[in-house]
Amino acid sequence: MFQTVEDFLQSWSFEAAATHKLLNQLTDESLNQVITADNWTLGRIAWHTVAAIRIITSNTNLSFEAPAQDFPVPTSAQLIADRYLQASQAFVDAIQTQWTDETMKEKIEFIGQQMPNGSLLLFLLQHQSHHRGQMTVLMRQAGLTVPGIYGPAKEEWAQYGLEAPQM
Repeated sequence: MFQTVEDFLQSWSFEAAATHKLLNQLTDESLNQVITADNWTLGRIAWHTVAAIRIITSNTNLSFEAPAQDFPVPTSAQLIADRYLQASQAFVDAIQTQWTDETMKEKIEFIGQQMPNGSLLLFLLQHQSHHRGQMTVLMRQAGLTVPGIYGPAKEEWAQYGLEAPQM
């Protein structure tokens, strides 16, 4: 659980930049990549990640403009990346201007349980990370380069003067 607005914003800054970096690698063609016909496409997961910022925070008193529906999925990868950046910035602006450290302790209902806002924000970060992981697998299947987030991706080891791990 986040105790202060500043602690959350520091974490969000890194995580949102990582998500945007990933979304910027998508192509319009890659949005249709699937694991199976019974699972979401890469585009569906990407757009869900955009809309989830507003969807997850919808029971809070935060007011900001962001997509609140994760279907239908846009067909433009650039639009998805751009809308993520807009939603993230609007969300950050709302947190900075509408919440205080005391707000982090206030409880709201989320998925049938009472939860402090600070815990909801942690859930939002974890939710985003979860979907980034799903997207990286689909990106590899689609033949896209996956950027490193918590360390170098296989294509990036040489940039650090290191030999890539054996496959």
